[in-house]
Amino acid sequence: MSLSDIPLRTLADAPTTLGELAAGKAALIVNVASRCGLTPQYGGLVSLQQQYGERGFTVIGMPCNQFAGQEPGTAEEIEQFCATTYGVDFPLLEKADVNGTGRHPLYEELTRIEDAEGAAGDVQWNFEKFLVDREGNVVARFRPRTAPDDPSVTAAIEKLL
Repeated sequence: MSLSDIPLRTLADAPTTLGELAAGKAALIVNVASRCGLTPQYGGLVSLQQQYGERGFTVIGMPCNQFAGQEPGTAEEIEQFCATTYGVDFPLLEKADVNGTGRHPLYEELTRIEDAEGAAGDVQWNFEKFLVDREGNVVARFRPRTAPDDPSVTAAIEKLL
């Protein structure tokens, strides 16, 4: 099964796939959380969506509560927080695990790619970013402290567009 065919569910509990959410687009997939020191990165993710969305790009957020319980809310609470606090207008998926035995199948595939230092494996914390090209191939990985507007992120996105 390709990355694009892995079954997903939206935050509103509708079935989908990466292929449907990002058909013909490059995508930045990010595990997100509402109560994290890195939560302000939502603002940068919204900016990326606004800057590149019309050029064939989308951000896709997957809420995760595995890191110090920093995403404890229900789907409705997460949606409300994201919309009112940051104006999130990119797709959000259902809350899921990104590490461990219950790791979502999407993250089974994503975590196989290495970061800039050559390390693959578990997601380190909230707001780890995976860049996927228009064909559904994972092409880059950015660790949590790499801001969405970091030149390494924007250059990698530009290269795909």
